[in-house]
This record gives sequence, structure tokens and C-alpha cells, in this order.
Amino acid sequence: GTYPLPEAQLDRFMFLINVDYPSRAEELEIARTTTGGTVPRLEHIINAADVQRFQELVRRVPVPQHIYEFAVDLVRRTRPKLAESPEWLKPLVSWGAGPRAVQYMILGAKSRAALTGSYMVRLEDIMAVAEPVLTHRVLTTFNAESEGITSNDIIDRLVKELNAEQVR
Repeated sequence: GTYPLPEAQLDRFMFLINVDYPSRAEELEIARTTTGGTVPRLEHIINAADVQRFQELVRRVPVPQHIYEFAVDLVRRTRPKLAESPEWLKPLVSWGAGPRAVQYMILGAKSRAALTGSYMVRLEDIMAVAEPVLTHRVLTTFNAESEGITSNDIIDRLVKELNAEQVR
């Protein structure tokens, strides 16, 4: 069976991505293909050397200074005890994201930039990976939970507020 991991172990995972149940049609296909007499033939798509080349390519994607600053500022604002954390957040978050979140946010944004054919990381790349990088690193308080406020709600608001400040 599965069980929830402690926060220290969750932090080791780059992303938290929620996967919903399959549709009825998908579930029927799963049942048919996994319980029949034919064994699927597996083929290698990439090898270990390919993975290493992709990792090296991603690490070479340039990141402008203002993108590094946006990522650091966003992560720091999740920490309720810091001065830069907004007042509205302090009663809602018991623990914010650590430095590993910034590393993963930059690497995730670099990967997204490479996958979309961009020659450098853009703000849109950071904003796209912010939620899956931060959602399991921002721990909400009982107050937040009782009001139905999730870590994703908090992250979305932080991203919007910080982005609005950048535009000014």
C-alpha cells in the first residue's frame, strides 16, 4: 500500500502532479490490455546516454537574471516568518518552501523552455512549473484548511501578485 511521506522526503521530489482516475473507456482499455493472453512487446525509446544528453542540454538553457530573481522572490514569499512574505499569507501557511524549490523551479522552467523550442527561460516557463514544484512544499495551517484554502490557491495568488509587481 501507499502512505503519505513526511515533508522532508516530499521535498526530494521535483514535482507533485495529481493524476486523476482514468475515464471509463480508458479503464476498459487498461482491463483488456493487461489481463489478456498477449504480452505487450516493449521497445526502447531512448537509452541512458540519451537521457544524459537531454540533461546536459537542459542545464545549458540560459536563464536571465530577472527570472532567477522572480523564482527566488516567489519561493521566499512562501515562508511566513520572513518580512517579504505577504501579511495575508502568514495565518495560512505553517511552513514554506526551501531552497531546493528554487533549484527545481529553474530546472523545470529550463526543461519546459527546451521542450517548447525556446532559446531561453521566460517568465511563462517559471509560472507554468510553480504550482507542481511548490504545492507539496507549502504547508497550510488549520485556518487555511478550515476555510478551504489549499496550497495551490496560495501559490496561484503569490504568482499573480509577484507577476503584477514585475509588470509595474
